[in-house]
Amino acid sequence: MNIFAQLIAKRLNLPETGVENTISLLEAGCTIPFIARYRKERTGNLDEVQIAQISDAYDKLQELAKRKETILKTISEQDKLTDELKKRIDDCWDATTLEDLYLPYKPKRRTRAQTAREQGLEPLATLILLQREQRPEVAAQRFVKGDVKDNEAAIKGALDIIAETVSEDERSRNQIRNAYRREAVITSKVVKTKAESDEAAKYSDYFDFSEPLRRCSSHRLLAMRRGESEGILRVSITADDEDCVERLKRLHVRGRGPCCDLVEEAVEDAYKRLLRPSIETEFASLSKEKADEEAIVVFAENLRQLLLAAPLGQKRVMGIDPGFRTGCKVVCLDAQGNLLHHEAIFPHPPINHRMQATVHVQQLVDEYGIEAIAIGNGTASRETSEFVKGLTFKHHVQTFVVSEDGASIYSASKIAREEFPDEDVTVRGAVSIGRRLMDPLAELVKIDPKSIGVGQYQHDVDQGKLKKSLDQTVESCVNSVGVNLNTASQHLLTYVSGLGPTLAKNIVDYRREHGAFTSRAQLKKVPRLGPAAYEQCAGFLRIPGAKNPLDNSAVHPESYGIVAQMAKDSGCTVEQLMGDREKRSRIDIRRYVTESVGIPTLTDIMSELEKPGRDPREQIEEFEFDPNVTSIDDLVEGMVLPGIVTNITNFGAFVDIGVHQDGLVHISQLANKYVKDPNDVVHLHQHVRVKVKEIDHRRGRISLTMRGVE
Repeated sequence: MNIFAQLIAKRLNLPETGVENTISLLEAGCTIPFIARYRKERTGNLDEVQIAQISDAYDKLQELAKRKETILKTISEQDKLTDELKKRIDDCWDATTLEDLYLPYKPKRRTRAQTAREQGLEPLATLILLQREQRPEVAAQRFVKGDVKDNEAAIKGALDIIAETVSEDERSRNQIRNAYRREAVITSKVVKTKAESDEAAKYSDYFDFSEPLRRCSSHRLLAMRRGESEGILRVSITADDEDCVERLKRLHVRGRGPCCDLVEEAVEDAYKRLLRPSIETEFASLSKEKADEEAIVVFAENLRQLLLAAPLGQKRVMGIDPGFRTGCKVVCLDAQGNLLHHEAIFPHPPINHRMQATVHVQQLVDEYGIEAIAIGNGTASRETSEFVKGLTFKHHVQTFVVSEDGASIYSASKIAREEFPDEDVTVRGAVSIGRRLMDPLAELVKIDPKSIGVGQYQHDVDQGKLKKSLDQTVESCVNSVGVNLNTASQHLLTYVSGLGPTLAKNIVDYRREHGAFTSRAQLKKVPRLGPAAYEQCAGFLRIPGAKNPLDNSAVHPESYGIVAQMAKDSGCTVEQLMGDREKRSRIDIRRYVTESVGIPTLTDIMSELEKPGRDPREQIEEFEFDPNVTSIDDLVEGMVLPGIVTNITNFGAFVDIGVHQDGLVHISQLANKYVKDPNDVVHLHQHVRVKVKEIDHRRGRISLTMRGVE
């Protein structure tokens, strides 16, 4: 059994065989969505989250293995690598313990202890540390020479060596860590010269704040650290100094006497000068890392919900990017999202061409057979929505307000320039708004997830970890929905399991040259798309209307033979089997179990035959704000209003109630019961009813509640 597999299985409480097989599949280049969907027998039916955890843990252990090699080499070059030390390092798979083992041998900048050692004072330090000598000042006389001018200087140098020895002692560090783990308090105070500044106002909750570190939530810690980085707050993590020093004395001071007093002095110096700053830095780093992880989980879950938001589907859509002075940019799109027409209308002040705008919109809806209108939720959104909803059309037209977060990022991007080289950024932004209504997933994958506006402190967390998590989330969403091989953009195809930018471009180029794909097998003709890439991607690509109906399902080509055998045994074609529930109900899947195909895969196949290519996303619903409430000044405490959930954090949910400032429903106000995770109660874009609890006009904050609201 692979040592990594054993360690990971133990840490994650997963079966060793499943972990080892998962590692083998990852090393073979398989993607997480592919492993989770099509290799259930190998993994023991592990889901995407568990496979991602294995992948992360495996990466960390590999990094730790490289670090151990470096440490062993460094200590060996110093001729200090004993068999016992080598064994401890070889057996160690904890990063903190490993660094503790390495600390006494780690090359460091010049220290007071190092100077004392060069002056030949180490024997004196050893003598004092044994705590048997009754007259250390007499013993010190032997070391008065060179730069050591007197007994006092000799003893002082020896104590510097002892202090460093104590601070690098593994037991000492663990004692202080234990104290910090139980007792550490995080404190933030405002920098006095910044207290009255405008930028400091948003940190006013942290001007004089402290709480136990173990209870400090990720959003509070990240807020304090951001305030610190902006020079507004001073943040520290401390424990009970007296208790910490006593812990160290119990470890290093033995009895009473002159040497014991000196060791006690060195211990106090070790703690204040060396150990406390080191452990505080360590806990600051660990707490930040933990807060980052929590924030990234929240961000990824919000992104998942946003990407999997209900699509309108292939309808002819009008997209409107609203505005006052610059007007509203209007685009008309066909059912595939292609741009047919664009122009600007000016229904609002200061220009106020309302009648002209009315005629134009009505003509465009009629001329292009528009079935739905998507309006961005930025400036002038409420006014534009009311204007459009007040119009009459010859046929029914649905109206939706769409989040435009990140639309400006997309409109100025390389992708947008390639899609619309002859149009300006305002047209591209309006197109993005229209397409988001049709298929949020296909459009939002073109935008850097950090710009979509569904997280908090995304610029404060570890950017490498954030990108990895968000990329995995996008990949997971794209593959869970499936992608139409004949209509997907190059950028969307990039996220399909096993493809990437080069193969996605080759698929689009092949499609442009040879026309629509008629079968999945045709993918093998795409340049550079070999057997491995085909195996990874085929099951996630759909071909509506293909000759083989399985090509429009999540059944992998490697399982086509099983379905064909099922159909043959049932006396019908594959297509007939997919359309006949009674025939499917008579199939005993246990008859089709083989060495490589088990019950999990066969269960998935039967589920897919029932609803081939089913979109897992919900149906979209229209929404309307309270027409009597348009600004924060219209709000009254106790008022009940409709709203849309725009962002979810680990401390609650933000809700748009149509006043250009989202209100917060604190986690304690989400339901008439205890809520551990806001995602258990609400989801992004959910339509909710909320009651206004409190209004803070000065800070522009609105407190809402969902408790007791019908």
